[in-house]
Amino acid sequence: MRIPNALIPKIYQNFPTQKDCDKFINTGPMTRNELKKIVSQFEGAEVFVLGDIILDEFIWGEVSRISPEAPVPVVNMTSFSKNLGGAGNVVNNLCALRAKVTVSGVVGDDAEGRAVLEQLKRLNVSTDGVFVEKERPTTLKTRIIALNQQVVRIDKESAAGIKTKTREKIIDYVKENVGKFEGVIISDYAKGVISKSLLREVIPLLRKKGKIVAVDPKIKNFPYYRGASVVTPNQKETEAVLRYDIEDLKGLNRAGRELLKYSGCEAVLITRGKEGMSIFERSGQATHIPAVAKEVYDVTGAGDTVISTFTLALTVGGKPKEAAILSNYAASVVVGKVGTATLGVEELLRVIDENI
Repeated sequence: MRIPNALIPKIYQNFPTQKDCDKFINTGPMTRNELKKIVSQFEGAEVFVLGDIILDEFIWGEVSRISPEAPVPVVNMTSFSKNLGGAGNVVNNLCALRAKVTVSGVVGDDAEGRAVLEQLKRLNVSTDGVFVEKERPTTLKTRIIALNQQVVRIDKESAAGIKTKTREKIIDYVKENVGKFEGVIISDYAKGVISKSLLREVIPLLRKKGKIVAVDPKIKNFPYYRGASVVTPNQKETEAVLRYDIEDLKGLNRAGRELLKYSGCEAVLITRGKEGMSIFERSGQATHIPAVAKEVYDVTGAGDTVISTFTLALTVGGKPKEAAILSNYAASVVVGKVGTATLGVEELLRVIDENI
């Protein structure tokens, strides 16, 4: 469904208010039904994820005192967990939304790499496209959580580029499996998998085959995403790429137009944290969507949820505006959870009903 032009506000001097933003999405029962219809088609939709697979490790505990050795809290560990992160969390999100997922990336020949492969198998996701580099550590992010807050994060990783042989294996895997999916997510965490040489082979191949290609970007690789269907930077990344600060709605609209031209994409989705998100389309239409989260406990992995929901909605035939609204609702749920979180179809349907 197209949102009527009459509901699109004029340019405001400052960022739109909640009342202003409501005009974009409060279009009544028909919009609710259309959104829920899109979600009903998620099950079995085929999506390919390519990118930096990470293992997220969580140490959960309680704080009762400050260390006598340094002015830091002493955390008494109460539990421990490991989850898929990075491109792996995108896979996790897609599976939670009942999509059929194919994945390709790189892990090390270590305990963390084996944990990644085991978790993918538990999700019934093939590990044939996940390649092992013996000299390379699996990216590991260890977070210590106390009182529902992150105390510290410890990273173990190598951001060096993957080997040429490994890159060629990934390209061959994409070529061999391109018929198995319709939507593609490139999840770039700048950990060495995504590079100019990989993208210049993969993006033209996927677009030639008519695939929807969505990129969760990193600044250093931005020039190489050209030709993708959509790119989803946050506001800070957008400002870094364009080299100016976005201070008001006029500046945001300018940034959206310039990023569309720079990226060569059909749409640009700029996520803006507590301000919500904005979708800019090549047709010239811009839609600003307010955040709906009531409580924010942890933004870890929220971007993965956004691009997973957004791409899945496009894959099943949703319009960019509809996909953006759905991804905004999805993000509002996961930021209310602590740790690397996902949401299911039932949760997404419930938040639609609560807000429209």
